[in-house]
Amino acid sequence: MARNSIGKEFAVTSFGESHGKCVGVVIDGCPAGLPLSEKDIQAELDRRIPAQPKIVSGRIEKDKVEILSGVFNGFTTGAPIAMLVANKEADSSDYEAIKDLPRPGHADYPAREKYGGFNDYRGGGRFSGRVTVVLMMAGAVAKKLLSAFDVDVLAYTKAVGKVKMGKSLSPEEIRERRYETAVRCPDSACAEAMEAAIVKARKDGDSLGGIIECIALNVPVGVGEPLFDALDADIAKILLAVPAVKGVEFGAGFKAAELKGSENNDAYRMRQGKVVTLTNNAGGILGGLSSGMPIIVRVAVKPTPSITKEQRTINLRNMEDATIAVKGRHDPCVLPKAVPVVEAALATVLADHMIRAGLISKVLREKK
Repeated sequence: MARNSIGKEFAVTSFGESHGKCVGVVIDGCPAGLPLSEKDIQAELDRRIPAQPKIVSGRIEKDKVEILSGVFNGFTTGAPIAMLVANKEADSSDYEAIKDLPRPGHADYPAREKYGGFNDYRGGGRFSGRVTVVLMMAGAVAKKLLSAFDVDVLAYTKAVGKVKMGKSLSPEEIRERRYETAVRCPDSACAEAMEAAIVKARKDGDSLGGIIECIALNVPVGVGEPLFDALDADIAKILLAVPAVKGVEFGAGFKAAELKGSENNDAYRMRQGKVVTLTNNAGGILGGLSSGMPIIVRVAVKPTPSITKEQRTINLRNMEDATIAVKGRHDPCVLPKAVPVVEAALATVLADHMIRAGLISKVLREKK
C-alpha cells in the first residue's frame, strides 16, 4: 500500500521535502471535463501565507504552481494530474549545526532512527509543514470539482492560545470575513487579540497553538463507506496527517461525553420538504455517513515546536545531554497558514467519497 497516497477514486500522492528542489502532487482519478488552469490552483496557494510579517516565518515562498499533465485545452482529461511548486527560498545553513541535536516537539529523532540517518533533516524534510503545499494543490482541484455540485468548504481560526472566538457567525459571514484578517478569524475584534498574542509569544521566543473549525455545506446524505472507510474516519486520517494537528473532533466532540442521550441526540424535523435536525451535535456524520446537515470538524493545532527559547535535548553523536535554541525562520503560530490547508484536506476527502458514491461521474460533460 502506498504510504504517501490517500484516497481510492480521487487518489492523491505527495512527494518532495522542505529544502528539496520542489514539493508536488499526482492526482489520479479526477473526472474528465473539469475546467482547470494553473490560475485556479494559484488562487488557492496564494491564500496560504498571510501578508503580515509579524505573525509568519521569514521564509516567504512564491509557491508558483506548474501543471505538468492531466489538463488539455483548459479541461481535465481523466489522466493523472501532476503538479509541482519549486522551493526557492530555503536556507539550510542553520540545520547543519543542529543535525545531531533533535529539536523537541519535532520528528527529528524518530525519523533519524526509522531511516537510519539517511532522512533529509533540513527544515524537517518530509515532516515539515512545507509539504502542506501538496494538500493545497490537491484541495484546489477538489474544491473546483465540489463547487460544480454546490458543495462548499469553509475553514477559519476559532482560537489562538487562550484567545477564543465567542461570537457565533453564519456560514455566509465566515465565507466573507475569514480572509480579511491575518489570523483568518472572521471576528475582527477577536482577530486583533489573537494577533497581539502571537506577536507577544514571538517576542518571548515562544509560540502558540490553537483551534481551526471547518464546515462543509450541502454534502448529500449517505456519503461514506463504513466501516473502515467511514467518512469521519477518512476525514480524521487526512487531518491528522497535517503537521502540527494533534486532535480532531466532530460536532459536539469531546463535550458529548458530558451530555445525556436526550441532550446529545439530534432530533429530526421536516422543514420546507427537507429532512433536517434541530441540533447538529453529530457534526453532520452518523455511523460514518453524511447526514445531510453541515459537516463540522475542529482540529487542535499544537504550538510551533521551533522556538528560540533554550530547550533541553541530547547530542546523538556522543549520546550526551545538551541544550538547543532553534535559529532560522519559523512561524510563531502555524494556524494562519493551516486554515486553508484544513479546508483543502476536507475537500479532498469529500471529492473522493462523492466519486465513490456515484454522485460525481467520471466524465462531467460531453465534448462537443
